[in-house]
Parts: sequence; C-alpha cells; structure tokens
Amino acid sequence: MAAAETVKSAVDQFTTAGNQAFKDAVEKSLSGLNEMNAHSKKNLEAVIASVTAAAKGAEALGAETVAFSKAAMENHVAAAKSLSSAKSVQEVVELQTGYAKAAMEAYMAQLGKASEIVSASLKDSLKPLNERVTATVETLQAVR
Repeated sequence: MAAAETVKSAVDQFTTAGNQAFKDAVEKSLSGLNEMNAHSKKNLEAVIASVTAAAKGAEALGAETVAFSKAAMENHVAAAKSLSSAKSVQEVVELQTGYAKAAMEAYMAQLGKASEIVSASLKDSLKPLNERVTATVETLQAVR
C-alpha cells in the first residue's frame, strides 16, 4: 500500500509538472505570436509610409517638370518671335546664341532641382524602412 501511494504521488507530481510545462509553453508561444503580429503591423505601417513618401516625391517631381516644360515652351515661343523680327543675320545669330545659352542654363538648373527632389524623396521613403530594419536587428540581438 505504501508503494502504491509513492507511485501515485510520483504520477501526480509528474502530471502536475507536465501540465505546468505545457501551460508555460503555450503562454510563451502565444506571447511570441502577439509580438510577431505587432512587429508585422509596424512593418506594414512602415511600407505604407514609405510608399506615401515616394508618391509625394513623384508628384512633386511631376509638378516641377510640368512647370519647367511650360516655361521652356513660353521661352521658345518668345525666342522664335524675336528671331522672326531680326533685321540681320548677325542679329539672328546673336539672338539664337543667347537663347541657346539661356535654355541650357535653365535646363541644367532644372536637372539640379529634379535631382534634389529625387534625393529628398528617396531619403523620405527609405526612412521608415530603415527604422524597421534597425528595430528588427535590435530585437534579434536582444533574443541572442
């Protein structure tokens, strides 16, 4: 009878320990899943912020390009009018040279503006993604 009590006590202890270990493992798994869900949500938010910033940059670049094209066309029409009213070949050459120089300077300035817009847009769109990568690396380092 004492042996049966000892076996029963050992089985009870084993069962209690097993149940507790199972409960702890389930709680730990659920906690990990919750953390992964929160991390995934933040990653999705970062992607959305990145795409939004890229779209704003593309919109700004488009608006700048349209404005430049309009101004260039107006300058071209004005140059054509002044060329048509020139009184000598030398005056035509001078007007054409002045127009070509001004057009090239305007084009180079526009390239600089476009480059700045693209650079700022790229920086703004990569910022949320870089923050998420940093957070992920920090999380992985903390687990180690």
